[in-house]
Amino acid sequence: MAAVASRERLSPGAAPQVDTGKYVRYTPEQVEALERVYSECPKPSSLRRQQLIRDCPILSNIEPKQIKVWFQNRRCREKQRKEASRLQTVNRKLSAMNKLLMEENDRLQKQVSRLVYDNGYMKNQLHSPSVATTDTSCESVVTSSQHYQQQNPAVPPPPQRDANNPAGLLAIAEETLAEFMSKATGTAVNWVQMVGMKPGPDSVGIIAVSHNCSGIAARACGLVSLEPTKVAEILKDRPSWYRDCRHVDIVHVIPTGNGGTIELIYMQTYALTTLAGPRDFWMLRYTSGLDDGSLVICERSLTRSTGGPCGPNAPTFIRAEVLPSGYLIRPCDGGGSMIYIVDHVDLNAKSVPEVLRPLYESPKILAQKMTAAALRHIRQIAHESSGEIPYGAGRQPAVLRTFSQRLSRGFNDAVSGFPDDGWSPLLSSDGPEDIIITVNSSPNKLVGSHVSPSPFFSAIGGGIMCAKASMLLQNVPPALLVQFLREHRSEWADPGVDAYPAASLRANPYAVPGLRAGGFMGNQVILPLARTLEHEESLEVIRLEGHGFSHGEVLMSRDMFLLQLCSGVDESAPGACAQLVFAPIDESFADDAPLLPSGFRVIPLDDKMDMPSATRTLDLASALEVGSGAGSRAPSDASGACTTRSVLTIAFQFSFENHLRESVAAMARQYVRGVMASVQRVAMVIAPSRLGSHIQLKHPHPPGSPEALALATWIGRSYRVHIGTEIRWSDTEGADNPLMPFWKHSDAILCCSLKSPFMLKFANSAGFDILETTMVNIQDMPLEAVLNDEGRKSLFTELPKIMQQGWAYLPSGVCQSSMGRQASYEQAVAWKVVGDDGAPQGLALMLANWTFI
Repeated sequence: MAAVASRERLSPGAAPQVDTGKYVRYTPEQVEALERVYSECPKPSSLRRQQLIRDCPILSNIEPKQIKVWFQNRRCREKQRKEASRLQTVNRKLSAMNKLLMEENDRLQKQVSRLVYDNGYMKNQLHSPSVATTDTSCESVVTSSQHYQQQNPAVPPPPQRDANNPAGLLAIAEETLAEFMSKATGTAVNWVQMVGMKPGPDSVGIIAVSHNCSGIAARACGLVSLEPTKVAEILKDRPSWYRDCRHVDIVHVIPTGNGGTIELIYMQTYALTTLAGPRDFWMLRYTSGLDDGSLVICERSLTRSTGGPCGPNAPTFIRAEVLPSGYLIRPCDGGGSMIYIVDHVDLNAKSVPEVLRPLYESPKILAQKMTAAALRHIRQIAHESSGEIPYGAGRQPAVLRTFSQRLSRGFNDAVSGFPDDGWSPLLSSDGPEDIIITVNSSPNKLVGSHVSPSPFFSAIGGGIMCAKASMLLQNVPPALLVQFLREHRSEWADPGVDAYPAASLRANPYAVPGLRAGGFMGNQVILPLARTLEHEESLEVIRLEGHGFSHGEVLMSRDMFLLQLCSGVDESAPGACAQLVFAPIDESFADDAPLLPSGFRVIPLDDKMDMPSATRTLDLASALEVGSGAGSRAPSDASGACTTRSVLTIAFQFSFENHLRESVAAMARQYVRGVMASVQRVAMVIAPSRLGSHIQLKHPHPPGSPEALALATWIGRSYRVHIGTEIRWSDTEGADNPLMPFWKHSDAILCCSLKSPFMLKFANSAGFDILETTMVNIQDMPLEAVLNDEGRKSLFTELPKIMQQGWAYLPSGVCQSSMGRQASYEQAVAWKVVGDDGAPQGLALMLANWTFI
């Protein structure tokens, strides 16, 4: 490396002369040899490093102390370089964020000026003697805004044009660009920032929604560490990040004289529920560069008012409109991009029943499902490109992301049931039916077009059957419901029916689903695979342990595996859709594994004051039959409390053979009815009015079982008995209940068995955070897998002392979560947990001042 001799002083840690403080001079050959050894073995305790030093003759005349201190200095210099690089990156982010905030401040000042002008104009209109009547309708407000725009022209008037030729399309494109820029950086829309979305160098960005505008709109701006061209490429690939997008077809591409392109695009989206139709869009997309080096992608629908060619017409879709929207991508100094995203649409809400209209009139839902999703996806790609994400199950992040997309797309296909995909309704029914049964006999349905058809599917001559339904829920937070369904599968699932889709992946499937002679599914074990950067989505494998009653069933029983996608479990995100989608897989878990997704989707509706309070959970189909008049609604609670509503969509898919078609249909209909009844019972139990207002949604709420209360009592009392002091609880609220201060303690407290491999059995909220696991999965985690080598060595060394004395302090160390992330802690204390009868009940471990590395 270095071509000159290096000098290092004693005080900073360089190699000293024996009994002197003089400089030590290394020859260039010695420096090169030391660098080579360090690059091969950076760990100081490596036996390989010692062997390399002994095998290098040129290092034989240097004392071991000098070599050790040289390596220490080398490691410090490397840490300093990494820290300097990190600080430079943070400084660039902060500078870019400061510029972004200054632009936002200027925009808000313009918005205030506009509102002041509108207010003054309205006052003059109201008090003008020439006005005979006072008009406070929307037209007068629009008139004031139009008058403001006449005085402050932000958008030029549309020129006379023939929209059926390239020149006319270019005029539409330029007009769209100007209107989009006025929304992205101007005051054309009154933006209101969403609650909980705070800017920062590591945040998702600034998210805002429209207020009192035509249609619904959402706006996002943030920083990403990708170049503008790469960002534009990702954003144009809408199906990769917009989960509701079914298909995008670029019908025509027209290059423009300024180096840009005009594209005519037809896009289809999935239906949100089984009781509302899907949407499609016919629009123009314009890509161009600006004088300041920014890249702009803007789009709008082509309608009769705008002109332009007519697009495709699909009878099963409802035509919606994209108002001027798009993406502004500005390069940042030192790399990266600053992105402005505007989504402005009119989803034709009048075409759906009144009870469902909030789904199509809420800008918060649009912001979460589309605007923020685009920004999060770009940040996820940037984070994966940095190489900082650990691989799950030995697969690259892009492969795991493909699994998530396939699960989501397969579930959307089942909910929408498009005829051009091969879906058709099953006509056999036993009267008025709230369960919709559809059938698909396409050979590529099970595996998708990118994989060859399944051999089993080709042999049986059958198809796929989907049973689906929708429900209206009240007073049930979507995140809490999905979290409960994920962690308590046994409360709603039928093991026999679960086993049938999994058996279809094997050589000898069961003949009739749900009619297995014996056996049952045991505990479920959640094996995490990947999480997105903002933790809004997680991919995991569920292992359902198989058991049998008889000796033959024990020999034949096999564990079941499900690939599961869970999203939207953060209740602090307004308008977020919570979803739990799963599909059976076999043990091989191949990249092209066939997937048959089923699951739940819960979308929140706007808060209402006049919804019935006597029934917590209603059938949406029954609600639609009552009528849309206000007179059919029951009065609200006497307390006047605001109720929350959400729409739950359930869809389950089953494979079938032709001769068992009717049997499978009857089983599917009965099974989905049972799941709906179970969800209704769950909704009654977990409604906040029943649980109280103290519920914690960010992490699993403290269990209310007597075992948990007893264990928390034993842990606190044993600490006091062995160490002689009380645990300094961080929150004294609920001190009469030992479980609450234990649960809210800021340090991670873990409890495990006293025998190897020291299986974990309980933890507080901070303990679940550091482990990144749940109550269901913690009992399958050994403490030995959580602690690193030094931590295990320290614990095993002090274990005899703990058993004899009752407690011991452990040094600082590093542990690993179930997701593979490392966390450091400053100090640990371990003590023996003793029950009421004095018998040992386990080992408690408190990790103080922990943080993820």
